[in-house]
Amino acid sequence: MSDFRLVKAQRLVAQAGLAGLVVGPGTELFYLTGLRINSHERLSAPVVPAEGEVSLVVPATDAASISTTLPVVSWRDGEDPYRLCTQITGEGVLGLGTALTADHVLRMQALAPRTVLAQDVLAELFMVKEPEEIAQLRAAAEAIDRIHARVPELLVAGCTEEDVAAQLRELITAEHASVDFVIVGSGPNGANPHHDFSSRVLEPGDAVVVDIGGALASGYRSDCTRTYQVPGVGEEAFATAYAVLEEAFDAAIAAVRPGVAAAEIDTAARRVIEDAGYGENFFHRTGHGIGLDTHEAPYIIAGNDQVIEENMAFSVEPGIYVPGKWGMRIEDIVVVTEDGCEQLNRRPRALG
Repeated sequence: MSDFRLVKAQRLVAQAGLAGLVVGPGTELFYLTGLRINSHERLSAPVVPAEGEVSLVVPATDAASISTTLPVVSWRDGEDPYRLCTQITGEGVLGLGTALTADHVLRMQALAPRTVLAQDVLAELFMVKEPEEIAQLRAAAEAIDRIHARVPELLVAGCTEEDVAAQLRELITAEHASVDFVIVGSGPNGANPHHDFSSRVLEPGDAVVVDIGGALASGYRSDCTRTYQVPGVGEEAFATAYAVLEEAFDAAIAAVRPGVAAAEIDTAARRVIEDAGYGENFFHRTGHGIGLDTHEAPYIIAGNDQVIEENMAFSVEPGIYVPGKWGMRIEDIVVVTEDGCEQLNRRPRALG
């Protein structure tokens, strides 16, 4: 757990005009405390006041097992942990984390003069990565790249998407602490960006979208997509569209630098695809932030005026999808540098 994170959190809480911030178990709690806590229906929460000492409010049933340098405020069954939180923050607007469940939120609202969702504060806290976070993301990217290097040998005509997915899960498990997701979209299934896998049999020349990710022991995530082709003769129209996709990907990468709006990166990719006549076939955002969560701010999407800063990390992943025929997507994780970006994923993009 980094004291820098707590200092930054308090600064952002104060800048937002909040009396304090209360977050629940999950990514937000882990980021602030380095602890993985699940107290189920009982409230466990770091409480970050705008001024004063950050404290950890936990049930007495769990207090003895928690190792932390933070002051621990324990509560017994029958006591009111929500009042403890408001006593720490004092009077004023209380920011609530996104992982708090409705029962906790409603009880907090009954005590605090006003509560707000602290999504913007938390996004600002997570978006700019520390050097050790970037090192973890780089290691995660290297791990998933090693798996993508094995994908061509798995794509054999006659096997099913399920067969390929099972092998990919084994490979991800060998390189990560856990599997986040496996997408194997062959032929027409590739036109569904969130298809996972099915019993469809791979055929010669099929396009196959493979999007995979996992979590390292540190909690940091990998996420990388490549589009492959099962050996055999594919559609000429597919190859033509893939050249457009590569150009769109390169345009988005070239647009990444400090000072641009997130929407400008999305526009750079989208313009290439639209100009080639595939505008209706690209219907999702161009990217998302990544860290302890696979999807987090900043979102590379039309209308997002979030200014890109050095050391932000996010995906660049344009796609083209033709329903009933095929889909394609290229995705790399990038880290923003002083004058551009570093692509953490290094696998070739060529079909194969």
